[in-house]
Amino acid sequence: MSTSSPGAIDTALNDLADEFELLGDWEERYRYVIELGKDLAPLTDAERSEENKVRGCASQVWLVTEPQADGTLKFRGDSDAHIVSGLVAIMLRLYSGRAPADIVAFDAKGAMDRLGLSGALSSQRSNGLKSMVARIQHDAKSALG
Repeated sequence: MSTSSPGAIDTALNDLADEFELLGDWEERYRYVIELGKDLAPLTDAERSEENKVRGCASQVWLVTEPQADGTLKFRGDSDAHIVSGLVAIMLRLYSGRAPADIVAFDAKGAMDRLGLSGALSSQRSNGLKSMVARIQHDAKSALG
């Protein structure tokens, strides 16, 4: 049985939105996103595989999905680009440790709009972010059976 609650992703989103609001302009927010990326746990060379690579990203992005004993999914990831690593960190904060049903039900587009990422990112980065979300959603749907 899962220990994740449906409101946990919303709480993480609210926390991120509050942090972004405190920062003000996008120059400061970009610096913050880059800092978030620096805190990612490194992936092993073996984890930087074709199997873990996220398709549709201009940068190299890898995402590792680890089903947990309680039914939740833990995600780990990394990128070869600083800002994209930060976007990976944001995705992990929202989705890692959540129940697959909660991940599938979460409004990712609404979350990106709320954080202002939809309007602040280049079209390439926006497409990459959508690809990351699609991969996370796919893995969550697969875990549901």
